[in-house]
Amino acid sequence: MIVTVTANPSVDRTIEIDSLQRGAVLRTRSALLDAGGKGVNVARALAANGLAATAVLPTGGAEGVQLTALLATAGINVVEVPIAGAVRSNITIAEADGTTTKLNEPGPRFDAAERARLVAATLDAAEGADWVVLCGSLPPGVPADFYADLTRRLRERGARVAVDTSGDALRAAVAGRPDLVKPNREELADLVGHEVRTLGDALRAARQVLGQGVPTVVASVGAEGALLVTADGAWHARSTFVEPRSTVGAGDALLAGFLAAGHIGPDALADAVAWGAAAAALPGSRMPTPAELDRAAVQCSPAFDPAATLTES
Repeated sequence: MIVTVTANPSVDRTIEIDSLQRGAVLRTRSALLDAGGKGVNVARALAANGLAATAVLPTGGAEGVQLTALLATAGINVVEVPIAGAVRSNITIAEADGTTTKLNEPGPRFDAAERARLVAATLDAAEGADWVVLCGSLPPGVPADFYADLTRRLRERGARVAVDTSGDALRAAVAGRPDLVKPNREELADLVGHEVRTLGDALRAARQVLGQGVPTVVASVGAEGALLVTADGAWHARSTFVEPRSTVGAGDALLAGFLAAGHIGPDALADAVAWGAAAAALPGSRMPTPAELDRAAVQCSPAFDPAATLTES
């Protein structure tokens, strides 16, 4: 079983339009409502593929009720941590060419007691888990070292920990030495303090992270797929079928796929990229089912062009 922790979950509305024009009145092609937040998406991806997942998350307000109702229909075991504030609502605008624009609220402010309850709920849920995945942004009132401190406490109990966050929270989390981190290109660049424009840049940056005591780095690099970097080597995987409809949640599906496939070596990386590519081809933040995965479309190799330029999607 995999336990996910989402400190700042959301109710996500995705609106599909032909193209975004500022100041205009636009007709939408469709609208979708999903449970959101990076850890929530990892749990949804696992559940969509018939794997056990427990999602630990704060809930509050009408949005919190809506969030747990959405997760109940997905067959996910939810551990709720009640808070006084309301869970945030986010909006994604998805254009026909695959461009996505996100409007994310900061989330509710936590007090010390609420933070303590979230930690306690995580430690309880982690008993016997294969992995604990700490994901997403931190809401107001939660210090940047929250995931780092939680990582140390989980590892003291023998749990394996994966972290997918950004900014100060990611920098602090690396110092806590999780078993795995999954940055995207921008997060990796921010983490090491220099630009990541090519696959070679991404490889060098990932090796810097390894040098800080993290044994496994899975870096998602947009249309170029992902890199897996460990002490045993580096591999690049890319899907030849990439027609993005919405990239929201694609990196979360990638992480779920990597863990589901055994979290070791190029085969797990290839499966991860298949999951991520399938998610990008779906509307909103839908997670792919087994029927939507195309493992045969993924090329994975330890030999790749370090000069290959990385793009946003």
